[in-house]
Amino acid sequence: MTLTLPDEPALAAFREDQLRLELACALYASRGISRGLAAKLAGMDLEAFEAELHARSISNGTQPSDLDADLAVLDQLLKA
Repeated sequence: MTLTLPDEPALAAFREDQLRLELACALYASRGISRGLAAKLAGMDLEAFEAELHARSISNGTQPSDLDADLAVLDQLLKA
């Protein structure tokens, strides 16, 4: 895919890797793409991308209630 940006001086100040990271973080934050795909888009390994998300206070969206629900399902599966 090729993305063409307007020829604006403000955009020329950014390097390609910076723009890729910004796009990856924004798409992940809006839940448009997965964390793995966002890391790939940013050109980073998953651990480095997760550190970047943390530095930007971008949550993975998991809530404590999600863990409770997962544990309940696991408990049911182990009883079967």
